[in-house]
Amino acid sequence: MKLSRTVDYAVRATLELARQSEQAPVPCSQLAAAGQMPERFLLQILRNLVTHGILRSTRGVEGGYTLVRPIDEISLLDIIEAIEGPMESSPEAPADDEDAEYRRLADAIRDVTQTARSQLAAIKLSQLMEPPPDRNEDG
Repeated sequence: MKLSRTVDYAVRATLELARQSEQAPVPCSQLAAAGQMPERFLLQILRNLVTHGILRSTRGVEGGYTLVRPIDEISLLDIIEAIEGPMESSPEAPADDEDAEYRRLADAIRDVTQTARSQLAAIKLSQLMEPPPDRNEDG
């Protein structure tokens, strides 16, 4: 499965927001610089994430973006579908039995799509984050 550049930027921006220890809004310019992403393009992506309830936008001098939900409640599927729309399978299988091969193909693709959706829904932002340093090191 190949992710589009738009999805890649959306994931990188949400991970950058998740790394922020404070809950203050982060400006788009800061997210763009941190992820080496074009700011104008990222702004469009962030608007989609706001529209789909993943981010909150705050206006003003101290404005920017924050995550709406905890990182263990935001899935990779949430981000992908916010950017590219619902993951759907191929066209519906024919109603009659004239094209049995096409029906089997449509059923197989539907099953693959459902499996991919389930697996992407199970991957939370928290799992993608770098683990904190081990505090029990000797030294």
